[in-house]
Amino acid sequence: MAIPKNLTKQSVFDAIQYIEQNGIPHHNQSTKYDLIADSGKKYPPKYVIAVASHLANNTDISVDGYNAVEAKNLLEGLGFVINTKQEKYELLITADNITSSDDQFTIDNLGLGDNYKPLDAYFRNFDGVVIRRKYNKGERRNSNQTMPRLAFQLFEQSIAALSVEEKEDFPICQYTPSSEMIRGIFPSVEALKKRRNSIEYLTYSYAGDRLFVIYCWNIFSTILFVQECLKRFGKKSDEFVLTYREKDKKEAAQPENEEVLVEEQIMEFNGYANPYSNNLVESKNVIFRGAPGTGKTYLAKEIATDIISNGYFSDYTMLSNEQKKQIEFVQFHPSYDYTDFVEGLRPTTNSDGSMGFELQDGIFKKFVAKARKNFEDSQKSKEVIEKESSVQEIIDEFFSNIEFGVDEFEITRGTKFYITGVDEKHIYISIPENKVTDTLSLNINELREMLESGQEFTQRKDVKQFFGKLHGSQHYSYDLAIFNAIKARNLPASKTVVKQEKLKPYIFIIDEINRGEISKIFGELFFAIDPGYRGEVGAVSTQYANLHEKPDEKFYIPENVYIIGTMNDIDRSVDSFDFAMRRRFRFIEVKADERLEMLDSLGDGKEEAIHRMTALNNEISKVEELNENYHIGASYFLKLKVLSVEQLWTDYLFPLLQEYVRGMYDEEGIMKRFARAYGYIEAQEGDGNDRNQD
Repeated sequence: MAIPKNLTKQSVFDAIQYIEQNGIPHHNQSTKYDLIADSGKKYPPKYVIAVASHLANNTDISVDGYNAVEAKNLLEGLGFVINTKQEKYELLITADNITSSDDQFTIDNLGLGDNYKPLDAYFRNFDGVVIRRKYNKGERRNSNQTMPRLAFQLFEQSIAALSVEEKEDFPICQYTPSSEMIRGIFPSVEALKKRRNSIEYLTYSYAGDRLFVIYCWNIFSTILFVQECLKRFGKKSDEFVLTYREKDKKEAAQPENEEVLVEEQIMEFNGYANPYSNNLVESKNVIFRGAPGTGKTYLAKEIATDIISNGYFSDYTMLSNEQKKQIEFVQFHPSYDYTDFVEGLRPTTNSDGSMGFELQDGIFKKFVAKARKNFEDSQKSKEVIEKESSVQEIIDEFFSNIEFGVDEFEITRGTKFYITGVDEKHIYISIPENKVTDTLSLNINELREMLESGQEFTQRKDVKQFFGKLHGSQHYSYDLAIFNAIKARNLPASKTVVKQEKLKPYIFIIDEINRGEISKIFGELFFAIDPGYRGEVGAVSTQYANLHEKPDEKFYIPENVYIIGTMNDIDRSVDSFDFAMRRRFRFIEVKADERLEMLDSLGDGKEEAIHRMTALNNEISKVEELNENYHIGASYFLKLKVLSVEQLWTDYLFPLLQEYVRGMYDEEGIMKRFARAYGYIEAQEGDGNDRNQD
C-alpha cells in the first residue's frame, strides 16, 4: 500500500498506545530512524504509520509500499521528533563496480555525499592485505579527502608517469549523468583554478615539493577518481572500502568545504576514529603525560567520545544525553580525598531538624555503580530482563496509587504503619505505635527481589530464609506487609517488549591525576582498578563496609570501566606519584608537535602558529637544564583566536618560560633567545651577547 495521507497527530498517539499494549514484532524493529515520544520511549516510524493506518482505516498492519524516509517525513510533518539511528554504511569500489550497504546510495547522484561523514577508508588488495593512509604530524584525519589521498599514496609513481595531457584529462567526478565530467590532476592550486576557479580541492605532496591537486568536495566526489585509478593501475580483485554514516544535524549545518593543505592522519583502529582509542581499550587504564598545553585533557575527552559513540563522533557535544552519562570527569587537587572519590560520611539534616551523618558514595563509586548495572544486565537473558521490567512497573504503579502518610498498612501482628516516601534505594515508613523507633527505611531492592522470585511469602521467617539470614530483622515484617499489599492489588504485568541490554563502555577521566595524594584518594581500590583484577576477582571491602546495608557485600570494578588520567611532566608533584599506582597505568607521552590538528580552527594563521611554536621549542631544547618536557604545546597558540602574537608572548609564554629558567646562569640571555626564536619584535633590539660585548 502507499503511505496513508489521512493520518492525524491523534492517529499516531493511538498507534503508540496500541504498540504499548501489544509490543513490536521483531521484524518491524527500525534500523534507520526512531520516533521519540514525550515519555522518551522510541518507536519505529514505519510500524507506527502501519498501526495508525490500521486503526484509522481498518487496513492490515503492513509496512509494504513506502520506505523509512517517507514515514519519517510524514511524522515530522505532524510535529513528532524523529532521530536518525547511528548506523554505519560500507561502500565498496572495484574497477568494475560500486556498491553500498546504504540503500539510498546511487552513483547517479553523488551530491548525496553532502549528507554523510566518513569514518574510515582503506585499500584491500587481491591477496586480502589491508593498506591504510600514511600520515604526517599535524594532518587532519578522517575527512572527505582520506580515500583519494590513499589512492595517490598507492599509485603515486604510476600517476606521476602520466603525460600532462593524460593528467589533465583524468576523470574525477560526475555528480549526475547529465552534468559535466570534472577532470584533471594538476601540479598546483593555481593550475587547477585556471581550469576550475574553486576552493574545493585537495593537495597531495610527493617527491619533495611536487604536488598533485584535484577537485574534492563531499565524501562521494572522488569515487570516480578512485575507480579510475583501480582501472588503470590496480589488479583484479583490488578494492577500496569507505565506511561512513549520516551527519548529525549540527554537523550538517557546518560549512562543507574542507580545504586542507595537509594530508590525513592514518586510522589504525578497530571501529574507532582516534588512534589512541585502542590503547585505552587494550590497557583499561591510561595516563597521558607530556609538556603543558599539548591538549591532553581535550584528547582524553575526544577518546572517550570516540569509544562511547563507536567511532561516530569525536566532539563530546555530539553525544546524546544517555551517552554522556557513560563519561565522568574529575580534576584532582591537594585537598581531594577518599570521601570525595569513593565514599564517606557526610552531614545531613534529620526529619526532626537535628544534624547527623550519612554514608554517601563518592563520584567514582557512583559512576562504577552505573557501569556495573549495565555489565550485570548485559549478562541477563531477555526473559529475566522482561521479568525485572515488569516487576519495576508493578512497583511504580503501586506507589503512584497510594497517598503517602495517609494510606494505612498493617504487619502480621497488627502494628499499623504508613509509607511516607520512596526513592531509588529506600521506602520510608512511619510507625506511630512504636515508641522506640517511629520511623524506618526499607531497602527497596529487597522488595524487588521478593517480587521477581515468583515465590509466596506468608510469614516473616519465609523472608528471612529467602535472604539466607539466621536471625530475622524487624525490616522483614514491613517488607512482607508491602509485598502482600502489592499482591492483593493484583496489578497487571507489562506487555512491553524489552530488548536485551547491550554491554556499554564507561570512561572515567581524571585530569591532573598527579596533583592529588593518590594513596589517600584511592585507598583499597589500588587492587580493584588493576586491569588484571577487574570484576569479582578484584572485589574488596571498602573502609566503611560495616555501615553498608549489606556489610558483607564487596565492591568491584567491572570490565567495562576505563580510566584516563592526564599529567604534566614538569609538575613537581610528578615525583611523588605513587609507584604502586604507576604500574597499574599505561603511560603515553603526548609531545608538543603531535596534536597540531587542534590548530585547524586558526584557519590561515595555523602555519604561522606552528612555525613560531616549532622555533621556540627548538630553542628550549638547546638549554642544557631543559628538555622536551618543557616544550610549549599547541593549545597555548589557540589563544591567537583572540590575542595578538605579541600579547600571547607577554601575557602567557614569557611568564611561563621565565619560571622555567629562574635561577639559571644567563637567565636574561636565555629569555632573549626564546623571544627571538618566537619572533617577538622587541627581541630584535639586541641579542643575547650584548652584555658580554659591553
